[in-house]
Amino acid sequence: MSQVQRHPLAAQTAEVLLRRIRAGEWALGHKLPGETTLAAQLGVGRSTLREAIRELAGKGVLESRQGAGVFVTALDVVEDWDTVLRRADIITVIEARIAIEAEAAALAARRRTPADLRALWRALTARAEAGTSIEALVDADTAFHRTVIAAAHNDILTQMFDAFVPRIRHAMVDMLRIRPMADERADHHAHEVLVDAIRSRDPEAAATASRVHLNALRSAFEN
Repeated sequence: MSQVQRHPLAAQTAEVLLRRIRAGEWALGHKLPGETTLAAQLGVGRSTLREAIRELAGKGVLESRQGAGVFVTALDVVEDWDTVLRRADIITVIEARIAIEAEAAALAARRRTPADLRALWRALTARAEAGTSIEALVDADTAFHRTVIAAAHNDILTQMFDAFVPRIRHAMVDMLRIRPMADERADHHAHEVLVDAIRSRDPEAAATASRVHLNALRSAFEN
């Protein structure tokens, strides 16, 4: 059984608890042993244990419920989006975009309002008129895709997309400088197909259009 041997005790205790949770000793939703028992197992005082539990509660791993005990609410510490995205390679980010945007496109086809549709046509036109500047094209393309996400009327999806934007923008600009778009008209047509599917309230066609376009983007980075 893991025991704490070094200071600072509270941080070390939190780390031991986290290791035991990662190892599967306590499942998600499981109640930890009582404070006295757990403190004895770890070889620390109850005040140190309470401080360690507060630390893990602040990271979303544990939750203290008044009169009920301490429960496991996550099996590991979740890193913030910025940290995750900084470490992720561009292909991984595009794969995540496919998962998010294909579903968002389907939701947009079901939920879009007349105002959403007008915004989509404006974004599509702005994309077509972005000119020869690579930066302007990337920004117009990003704005278009965000308009699709907004039409899904799901704030979580919008926030997730916004987290991706800084990570994807620089890579897109760099790629287009090295490898200009082979067929701009075909690329723009792919976006028109997506808008038309959303206009027609066809979730399956919208999801497919989004997935096909982003898979082509992924292939461009892989080749």
